[in-house]
Amino acid sequence: MASHSTGAPLPTLPEGFLAALRQIVDDKGLLTAAEEILPHVTEQRGRFVGATACVVKPATTQEVAEVMKLCCDHNVAVVPQGGNTGLVSAGIAFAEDRAIILSLSRMNRVRNLDPLNNTMTVEAGCILQNIQDAAARVDRFFPLSLGSEGTCQIGGNIASNAGGINVIRYGNSRALVLGLEVVTAEGEVWDGLRSLRKDNTGYDLKQLFIGSEGTLGVITAAVLKLFPATKERSTAFIALGQLEDALPLLSLAQSVIGEALNSFELIPRIGMDFALKHAQDITDPLAQPHDWYVLLEASAGTQQANLPTLFESYLELALEKGWITDAALAQNTAQADSFWRLRENITLCQKAEGGSIKHDISVPLSVIPAFIRKANAAVEAYLPTIRPYPFGHIGDGNIHYNLSQPIAMDKDEYLAHWDALNRIVHDIVVEMGGSISAEHGIGRVKLKENLHYKSPLEIRMMQQIKQSLDPKNLMNPGKLLPDTRK
Repeated sequence: MASHSTGAPLPTLPEGFLAALRQIVDDKGLLTAAEEILPHVTEQRGRFVGATACVVKPATTQEVAEVMKLCCDHNVAVVPQGGNTGLVSAGIAFAEDRAIILSLSRMNRVRNLDPLNNTMTVEAGCILQNIQDAAARVDRFFPLSLGSEGTCQIGGNIASNAGGINVIRYGNSRALVLGLEVVTAEGEVWDGLRSLRKDNTGYDLKQLFIGSEGTLGVITAAVLKLFPATKERSTAFIALGQLEDALPLLSLAQSVIGEALNSFELIPRIGMDFALKHAQDITDPLAQPHDWYVLLEASAGTQQANLPTLFESYLELALEKGWITDAALAQNTAQADSFWRLRENITLCQKAEGGSIKHDISVPLSVIPAFIRKANAAVEAYLPTIRPYPFGHIGDGNIHYNLSQPIAMDKDEYLAHWDALNRIVHDIVVEMGGSISAEHGIGRVKLKENLHYKSPLEIRMMQQIKQSLDPKNLMNPGKLLPDTRK
């Protein structure tokens, strides 16, 4: 599945439609020049370039509602877009979508910050890092943390049910949202901005929109959960005795460190090699190379938690049991940050090694080592010189099972194996009771695979929900579910 442009002509819009849009959002809120549109139709890794006649950037919920009503009246499809950092092309409009892009980037206000209730109400276009910073200013913590947090927007995070490094303790986006404001496909505004932990008055409608990838409505604002600010933090970089030791090591961490455990990340040696080769200011935390590593971190809202002592006890026990062969316990914030900078570059530096075929999968924790072993054997049997690159959030069962191209193979030749390798890996995932998408979503990239593995009943139930909330199928058509328009 190589990089490409659709090469198709721009979709045409009904007569007078652009003028009506401009009247709603003014000139600042309407992009029609090709050079302005291009960043909005270019997938972040450069694999796809879509097409749209315009990008609309409303500044208020009322403007979003008016735009959606106009589109509904004229049967114009809409692709909602956040920071355009997604990995499955859910926020890209393609020529065959015959859609405009609705960017939420101008809606970036913090509407309310309530530290006593531990909540923050934000608009969909707020950048994730800005939300984290706003919480910190009132001695609070918002735990959603991703590699793209400096550019991704909270509306897109919620629409894709984003996960990240702290899911093991705090849950994914679905667990961090108390209420939503949504503009429907027909231009009505649902005010579900409730800041309640308990509200047992019927269907939990917000959960329909979380993870729906913009196919049911436009998320315009959200009430987020906050937590006490971190006062103490401990971070360790550990060499495993073998891959299979990761699970008892996790179980021991949960027993010894307890609920303070935030993150438990698996790192392969190939990832370390790539980071050390291509990234700047990266050093190996340990003296000798090892096949597998774990990066784990715990934090507490009090300085009396005594996390360093707990970590030392934990590492001593793990060493006695033979589950680890070496470890570095961060002595200060700078060293802890260096461990996480290494983890971040495990992801970033794979690109420098050529083509990468990526799988964002989850399996039950108990079968993670068996999955990696079996998947490695299967892809190497298919393409002997391939370089498996599994890493990620082992604490919640989410493995980014990436495959780097063989050193001697041309990139396009390698990427031509995309579908075949997808099927090999995903068959094993499903056989082991897993999911072909853990945190990135389905979008367009995984649509065919999703239809292949989900039962007809489950697909039909999803289609019935969409038909109820989007009867004209104008919301992000062709993403998550097939485009049923004629």
